[in-house]
Amino acid sequence: LLSGGNRNIILCERGVRTFSDHSRNTLDLNIVPVVRKFSHLPVIVDPSHGVGQRDRVRAMARAALACGAQGLIVEAHTNPLTSYTDADQTVDMKTLEGIVRDRDYLAGLEQA
Repeated sequence: LLSGGNRNIILCERGVRTFSDHSRNTLDLNIVPVVRKFSHLPVIVDPSHGVGQRDRVRAMARAALACGAQGLIVEAHTNPLTSYTDADQTVDMKTLEGIVRDRDYLAGLEQA
């Protein structure tokens, strides 16, 4: 893409399939600081797809930001149980607000 002239590229970690049965995918946050070290491209993380279970999305979003992710993709819905797709990994508005507070705190924008 870069060699073709497209500079609008963002890299996204959203998990890899493993033999584990405790989550949808294994979210490899170890790769975030590695890619940031070797690439100028922004790195974001999708904790929703990375774990596939809403009760762990906020914790993994926090971990992603703490290890250097420059953004997040989070599936959210006012009523996650009625979401058309991926309801199990979709968070509610209260959780999304918590993720935003976590982001602000980790960025030094909010006091504990």
